[in-house]
Amino acid sequence: MNALSPPRARLPIEVVFDLVCPWCFIGTRRLRRALRARPELAAELLWRPFLLNPDQPPAAREPFARRPANADRAKRLHATLTEMGRAEGVPFRFDLIERTPPSVDAHRLVRLAARRGAAEEVVDRLFVAHFAEGADISDHATLAGIAAASGLERAATRRFLSGEQEAEAVQSENLRAHRLGINGVPCFVIAGRHAIAGAQEPEVLQRLLDVALAEVV
Repeated sequence: MNALSPPRARLPIEVVFDLVCPWCFIGTRRLRRALRARPELAAELLWRPFLLNPDQPPAAREPFARRPANADRAKRLHATLTEMGRAEGVPFRFDLIERTPPSVDAHRLVRLAARRGAAEEVVDRLFVAHFAEGADISDHATLAGIAAASGLERAATRRFLSGEQEAEAVQSENLRAHRLGINGVPCFVIAGRHAIAGAQEPEVLQRLLDVALAEVV
């Protein structure tokens, strides 16, 4: 940084999300685009889990799209998401997704990655694995591979996932989100004061960033 340049304003942004939520994939990509438009801002992204299917058993295999009563609705939704995702470089392939996996272990991995400064990359790779490749992001081998591609040590990640580290923290963060009144994701909480839900357009997020930034500078 140029010695004469003013320091970049730091702004914490809590991203409340689930890794099996397609709107969250779009929303996080839009947030990143909004932040690229504000280079004067040093954002600290804090990844907060929200479990859309908290009671789902690991072996559950019935995807939403294959339930007869929901097939037509799912097809229309997938078409809409695919079109929206294209603008954000989100390559949805709903035809490859055999099931919606439980996401607790994937959120645990995000928390591990945050300790190494790699959470943002891991989050995006997890979204791509699930929504573009149809990978099972509850599978520990899959998660370890994603971790390794993001610079984490594969064997250490497998050991971490084989235990229960961060599982209680994931559940606690999920409960906290509900207690705060968050009932849908993605939800972005900026500077602890300004919250906005949904996969908002980057321009909307930029305006909220500007409001929050004006309060801290």
